[in-house]
Amino acid sequence: MARNDLNGKVVLIAGGGKNLGGLLSRNLAAKGAKVAIHYNSEQTRPDAEQTLAAIKQSGGDAFLFQADLTQIANIKKLFEETKSKYGGIDIAINTVGRVLKKPFVDTTEEEYDNMFDINSKVAYFFLQEAGKQLNDNGKICTIVTSLLAAYTGYYSTYAGAKAPVEDFTRSASKEFGERGISVTAVAPGPMDTPFFYGQESDDAVAYHKSASALGGLTDIKDIAPLVEFLVTDGWWITGQTIFANGGYTTR
Repeated sequence: MARNDLNGKVVLIAGGGKNLGGLLSRNLAAKGAKVAIHYNSEQTRPDAEQTLAAIKQSGGDAFLFQADLTQIANIKKLFEETKSKYGGIDIAINTVGRVLKKPFVDTTEEEYDNMFDINSKVAYFFLQEAGKQLNDNGKICTIVTSLLAAYTGYYSTYAGAKAPVEDFTRSASKEFGERGISVTAVAPGPMDTPFFYGQESDDAVAYHKSASALGGLTDIKDIAPLVEFLVTDGWWITGQTIFANGGYTTR
């Protein structure tokens, strides 16, 4: 089967029920992939069920898996259930993340631990399990943030917890490469989703919209095709973090 042919391929998406993850789930299923859609909690179940329904109505094949992935055993269960259902896994995409905007001096130990659990620990053990479970010539992609190339305050635990994922990506790509597995990270700018607006004031939203050279916030419809490319035709790109933000940051 060609590397760019998604028909019959098995795709596992952490955070695949809504926003960018939901769009990826629908898009990849529409191209013939079988999709394991992870979602975190009862709060996000309705979005995940809508995504699943849309896939099934279009004749696609997908299933839902609910779990808190900060409990590392649940990552293993997610991969194992997907393999049990579909026989193998070809592509693993991790869109999981949480934002905290808060002054450095006001951040609590609990907030620090929570942010690093979600943004860093989950990413590490997701990559680890993907390295164990993916078929040869598989693809792995993690969503990080363009704040990794920004000079700004207030996002110390968010950007700080995403920063190690660049190193995780490089290391995993080197170790998994002998099996033909490519490993990448994508760093969007502030995305026009509820994930972004929860912690931003109106003034901050206006600034973020004005900061990109091409104008406006990042649209998930501009990120999904890049991720799809990296896990198909773009497989030769590995160990890299791709900044896709309309000129919001660069390096």
